[in-house]
Amino acid sequence: MATESTTAELVAGISRWIECESPSRDPAALAAMADMIEKHAADAGLTVARHGLGPSTGPMLCITNRAEGDTRKGILVLAHLDTVHPIGTLEKNPCRVEDGRLYGPGSYDMKAGIYLALSALGTLSAPGSTRLPVDLVVVPDEEISSVFSRRHIEKFAENASLTLVCEPARADAGKCVTCRKGVGKLRLAVRGRPAHAGMEHERGRSAIREIAHHVLALEGMTDYARGITVSVGTIAGGTTSNVVPAHAELDVDFRVPDADAAQALLSRMQGLQPAGPDVELDIDVNMTRPPMQRTEQVGELLARAQACAAQAGFKLDEAPMTGGGSDANFTAAMGIPTLDGLGAEGDGAHTLQEYVLVDTLAQRLEFWKLMLRDLG
Repeated sequence: MATESTTAELVAGISRWIECESPSRDPAALAAMADMIEKHAADAGLTVARHGLGPSTGPMLCITNRAEGDTRKGILVLAHLDTVHPIGTLEKNPCRVEDGRLYGPGSYDMKAGIYLALSALGTLSAPGSTRLPVDLVVVPDEEISSVFSRRHIEKFAENASLTLVCEPARADAGKCVTCRKGVGKLRLAVRGRPAHAGMEHERGRSAIREIAHHVLALEGMTDYARGITVSVGTIAGGTTSNVVPAHAELDVDFRVPDADAAQALLSRMQGLQPAGPDVELDIDVNMTRPPMQRTEQVGELLARAQACAAQAGFKLDEAPMTGGGSDANFTAAMGIPTLDGLGAEGDGAHTLQEYVLVDTLAQRLEFWKLMLRDLG
């Protein structure tokens, strides 16, 4: 059957990509992965532009079916070629098919999703094959908060009427994502006063004692009822046990459901004051990803994507708000209707049990073809 042939081809292509490991902080590995994606796109007759983002990361790719001179606002498809897995993870989670699952590092998040979107776009490479021009932007640093690519994503988004994101479908029945929490980071450094811990303890001002107060204060800002979480993830400080510590610092991750909650939490964090005398606080706090909020326009886009899914043979449901961030947060915050979680079905993102469901790949490919062809 044609579906069986298509599935086999998809598994073979995705497997080649899985076997090219591409951790976020390895520029050479990222470049090798970009080479594979670029070749796949060029072989399909698509136009590819490669953009260097500096020596600390890999290249960004912009793949398009735009005719020369076509400057209309189009469909922006976002994807990332980096994974959280270090080189050598294939030895622990080798690329293989078992019980209808294609395993391997980055399989679900998100090499299968990129492969599906790019393969679909490759069938629509001729100008006029889609209602709107399609730009597929593949970045190398999403798993580290898109620190190098964010401004480029936002620049591309200025010429987009809608955004589709290749992040994996939710493990719960392949649902898509319409809203995500915003993500923020805080680093708090405390400067105290050193002293001999035995002979002049009273002269010291312990930075660790001070920072302990702030651990409790920050964790206390968590409000599950409002969907706000604050997590102190790392603490460091001191030099040796017989010196009152003069320095300590911590790193915090926080998640917020909307812009109002973000502003309120930022104000609370920026307003932290010393708990003890003769100590200084250095506070660096910002939102790394703004909240992705569900709007009426997102609801309309979802309904159209659901019609494409039904035509492809499956039901596309909507997931509840997720605490994880993605590049969808950036485009949604710009007011561009954005749908996320449109990639492959599977489970185990960021684990050694990561996989995609083989028997859903052909349907998902058809789904992408219909969306890219008909939306707009």
